[in-house]
Parts: sequence; C-alpha cells; structure tokens
Amino acid sequence: VDIRGADLGSYVATAQQAVREQVELPAGYSITWSGQYEYMLRAQNRLNQVIPLTLVIIFVLLYLTFRHAGQALLVMASLPFALVGGFWLIFLLDFNLSVAVGVGFIALAGVAAEFGVVMLVYLDNALKDHAREGPLTPTILRAAIMEGAVMRVRPKAMTVATIIAGLMPIFLGTGTGSEVMSRIAAPMIGGMITAPLLSLFVIPVIYLMWKERGLSEPERDTDINDERHALSTNT
Repeated sequence: VDIRGADLGSYVATAQQAVREQVELPAGYSITWSGQYEYMLRAQNRLNQVIPLTLVIIFVLLYLTFRHAGQALLVMASLPFALVGGFWLIFLLDFNLSVAVGVGFIALAGVAAEFGVVMLVYLDNALKDHAREGPLTPTILRAAIMEGAVMRVRPKAMTVATIIAGLMPIFLGTGTGSEVMSRIAAPMIGGMITAPLLSLFVIPVIYLMWKERGLSEPERDTDINDERHALSTNT
C-alpha cells in the first residue's frame, strides 16, 4: 500500500477499524499488519524506553552538577516549554510524528537542558560575587540576577547561531536520505527560538522568586524602607 497524505500509524489504525467493522473472518483465519508498520511498532517501543531513560539521565547529571534537587527540577520543568518551538515548526511544515522527529526532540531536550544549566551557573556565580559585598537583600538579589542573565546574552546568541547554521544545510538538503535528516533537524531549529528565550527570560524570573523565599523578613523590610526613602528623597 502506497500511503500519501497521512502518516503510517494513523493509516493503519483507520484500516484496522474499517476491517473490524466491515470484514467477517471465517473460523481459523487471521489478519496480520506487516511491512514498515512492524518496524514502526518496534521503533515506538524503543522510544518508549529511551525517552524516559534520557530524562532520568538528564536529571541525574543535573543533580550531580548542582548538588541540589531544586535547581535540577527547575531545569527539568523548563524542558517542555523549551520544546514548544520544535512542535510549532513541525506543525507548520506539516511533518508527521516519526522516529526521526522523536530523535530530533531528544537532541533538542539535551541542548535545552544545557542552556538552563549554563544560565543557572552564571546566576549562581553572580549571586556569590554580590554576597561577598554584604547582606543579601531583594535589591542586591535582583541586581545580581540581572547581571548574570545579561552576561549570557552574547554566548547564547553565538550558540544559537552556530547550531542553526550547522543544521540548515541538513534541513534544506534534497539528496538521498534528506527526508529523514530534515525531520531530525526541524525540531532542533524550531527549538532554537523558544529554548534560548526561556533560559534568558523565564529561568531568571523563577530563580529570583525561589531565592527571594530564602530571604528573612527583616532583610525584606529594611530593603523596602530603603527604597521608599530613596524614592521620597528623589521626589
């Protein structure tokens, strides 16, 4: 059967339903769906094992890096949002979900996790530098996070530009095997839009909210009073 305009899994599911509703098999007869469909089922079974294992490995590596479950969970929680760009590009290109697309999303998850790790490392370093200057207050905390996030803008832009430049020839290629390779590259290219934006804007905000909860109430009150005094003086 030559399938056009639909993915293999959806076509076989529709055909199986039609056979169940319209075909009565005599006693002793059975139907087997063979061909590439069997390969697809085996690949799906492997992906069902590989994807959870990949996420567990990423979490373990994050925990070993930060020695803190909270920071590891912060990066893990950001992964679904970082993958949004890949899903949108797959949708716009009208690509069907396949093993190649799944491999592309696995690679994108690794890159997105790396973005989050590097951002947290910069934020931690900036916070440690400001903590040496005196007691940590909300104002100092915000300044440290702003400084750490801004320091990542240029390296992040260079990383994204390098990844996109390396994947575009694969994505736009028309030679033998290009259909498979373009479906691996598409999630990565789409994710290079949302993953950097998430790490530059969302992760610092969540990091700020998390660190502010660790500040004592007297420090917050003192910092608020200082801001009010500065505002009244300027007025």
